[in-house]
Amino acid sequence: MIRVLQPWFENLSKRQTKAPKIYFRDSGLLHRFLGIGDMESLRAHPRYGASWEGYALEQILAVHGERDAYFWSTQGGAELDLLLFRNGKRWGFEFKCTDAPSMTKSMHIALEDLRLERLWIVYPGEAGYLLADKVQALPLRNLGTITFA
Repeated sequence: MIRVLQPWFENLSKRQTKAPKIYFRDSGLLHRFLGIGDMESLRAHPRYGASWEGYALEQILAVHGERDAYFWSTQGGAELDLLLFRNGKRWGFEFKCTDAPSMTKSMHIALEDLRLERLWIVYPGEAGYLLADKVQALPLRNLGTITFA
């Protein structure tokens, strides 16, 4: 029912978070605990973004496996929602519950500091598009198109 996502930390020049993140694996159960009964109430709730993040995280791990999965954040505010190690490379995921995700300073920092092979911004939209070199907005429904090559 609960997922404990461990932090990734290494000897970087930044102070990094070392406490795990906790997610409800079942977003319907989370909504029930929060007293959210319909989509309109969910969209107005302050935990809407956190609910989306947990749901999208579970979908990615269901498709691409749970092994070597972490999150990353610094005490300075830079973060990455999900870091996967596959085929000797680092792959990053950000979860944005918005119609048109864009690059953030935090994403630039994660790309550089973690030496990511690619960063996907998973969102509930319809079309995937390139945001920057190595960064792509990806609709949640297209998770199966991701390859770690």
